[in-house]
Amino acid sequence: MRRLLLALLPVAATLVVAQPAAATGTACGGITAPTVPGAEVVSVASVERHDFVVPPDPFHPEPITDIPAFCEVTLTLTHPGANDSVAVEVWLPLDTWNGRFLGTGGGGYAPGFFDYELAPGVKSGFAAVSTDAGIGGDIVSPAAWALTADGSVNRELLTNFASRSVHDMTVAGKAVTRQFYGRAANYTYWNGCSTGGRQGLMAAQKYPHDYDGIVATAPAVNWTKFLVADQWPQVVMNEMGNFPTPCELQAFNDAAVAACDRLDKVADGVIGDPARCRFDPYELVGKVVDCGGGATTISRADAAVVAKIWAGPGVWSGLPRGAQFWGIAGTTEDGTAGVPFQISDDWVRYFVEKDPAFDTTTVGYGDWYRHFALSYAEYRDVIDTSNPDLSAFRRAGGKMITWHGQADELIFPQGSIDYWQRVRDADDFYRLFMAPGVGHCGGGPGPAPVDPLDAVIRWVEQGKAPATLPAASATATRNLCRYPLVSRYDGHGDPNSAASFRCARSY
Repeated sequence: MRRLLLALLPVAATLVVAQPAAATGTACGGITAPTVPGAEVVSVASVERHDFVVPPDPFHPEPITDIPAFCEVTLTLTHPGANDSVAVEVWLPLDTWNGRFLGTGGGGYAPGFFDYELAPGVKSGFAAVSTDAGIGGDIVSPAAWALTADGSVNRELLTNFASRSVHDMTVAGKAVTRQFYGRAANYTYWNGCSTGGRQGLMAAQKYPHDYDGIVATAPAVNWTKFLVADQWPQVVMNEMGNFPTPCELQAFNDAAVAACDRLDKVADGVIGDPARCRFDPYELVGKVVDCGGGATTISRADAAVVAKIWAGPGVWSGLPRGAQFWGIAGTTEDGTAGVPFQISDDWVRYFVEKDPAFDTTTVGYGDWYRHFALSYAEYRDVIDTSNPDLSAFRRAGGKMITWHGQADELIFPQGSIDYWQRVRDADDFYRLFMAPGVGHCGGGPGPAPVDPLDAVIRWVEQGKAPATLPAASATATRNLCRYPLVSRYDGHGDPNSAASFRCARSY
């Protein structure tokens, strides 16, 4: 579970920093409550922070140090009739402001990560903001807020999580920034992955004037569909009564990568185009695998499970070949039970069945299709961000970048491709970049973008639309090409160097 949570956390990047601007407005201790339409600000607290260090925790093993002095403003707001209490934090560099404002996103059920996103923002010169949407910061479980005392879904808090609090924190954060510096930010940006990517798309669709530039990475575009789809592997294993061990599942993944590695003309342990990979899991039947505790033989039943997981349920795509099984197709080490992805498991229990005690191991194919339909029908208008009409964002001059790992084990990349394809004439304001061999928000053997926020800043402020995104892994560099182009090896030169690749229509 720890590596799943780590995958949900955004990756800090080095950003372009403008010339510093000294604070000339209100002193830190004098910040007053901003006006937030539809909400009431019930408290404001502010304090200067010097030599502040963000301590490590189980998911951030290293402390964040060398943070410039900043003013920390904490707001509490509520929505009349909602009986909620929403925290918003704004961090304002005292002497190193770059004139920009940064909204930061969350992951899983956490609307924001506060210190762990605000500190990198301030280090790069931004006035930065984060929120808990009134639901807290539990990434994996909505147990504390999903249901009311009578067992119904808490629609007010779900609305906060889905959309309202991102807009509220943006309005409040901009107003506080204006107070503190005596002028508005020159430019406003959003940066988030997973839930943070969905929040960015929500801003572009519903609040098109909130941000000049948006980085929406691996976005949870079709929240109501993909979370139920993430349960599909567990349903398959339950129905078939077979739970291949993690070692056995890894053998299928390794075999797929080996079979399809050179489809992109480069042997680098990465499937360049998973959609073209046709490796048949039945080819592994009878293979003896060393799983540490002794040899095991891949059975036909094991291959049948993998085939159904890769194929998907028909109404949604399956797990891409090359993506790790442990994300949504986890099993116990002894192969006696499945280990579902808790975020999707809880979505079914709390929001679809509205019963925390519901046993998802009893779900068969019929119930799965019922859950899929119910989730979409009941919540699509609340939390989905699949509306392709970005015309208002475009008219406002907004620019947006999405990048998505093609080995994403949690949110399948086909959702981002489908969304981009449905946005009309997207190229002049919205560009998509696919990262072969990269997992959810990063990780995996493939090169991941090193600074997509810098790319969107250059697009907004200098009019330089990104044709490529610089990317790197531990062993290689690439320039990821804007979709639908791919980065093709030129046939000579170092295959680990971006200089040996060119953008092309196909491999």
